Amino acid sequence: MIVRIFDKLTFAVALIIALQVPQLTDHYQQHLAGLYQATKWQVDGYKATAQMHAFPSVKAMIDRHLRNSEPSVKTDAQQKLLTLDLFSDLEGGMTIFKQGNFFEKLIYMFTPTRFGILKNTIDNFKLGIPLTFTGIAFGLVFGFLLNQLIMLPFTIYSVKKRASKVNTIEKPAQ
Repeated sequence: MIVRIFDKLTFAVALIIALQVPQLTDHYQQHLAGLYQATKWQVDGYKATAQMHAFPSVKAMIDRHLRNSEPSVKTDAQQKLLTLDLFSDLEGGMTIFKQGNFFEKLIYMFTPTRFGILKNTIDNFKLGIPLTFTGIAFGLVFGFLLNQLIMLPFTIYSVKKRASKVNTIEKPAQ
């Protein structure tokens, strides 16, 4: 009886945890969109500066600055390169979150190089219940699987215990 109660309690907790993943995905998308817009604003500024000073591209302007003898100009150019790399990654992420499926979003989110964005998202995360079919379906399936995984040792123990009782009953007394 205690195992059944524990099983039900474990399923409830696993379901609540699993239902948070779709919510976290939605929060992550909102955070990503904000970061994308801020970075796009910077990159657009780089483009305007490159055009204003007759560079054929932002990359050409940055390459020129990297060859400059002034250390602060080189450092600024290196920071701009990092911003361009970030923007490229964010563009890919925005595409995934607009067109990709749920699992592609999870893979993007949980890639180790993006843990900083995930941590920032979690810092502002509020618990909730997803209102989409995909979110609820994921929560139910993942909650059930998580419950089965947690309860596996108890299930194995119960099966072995029943098998030993059956073997004891079937053996004739000598």
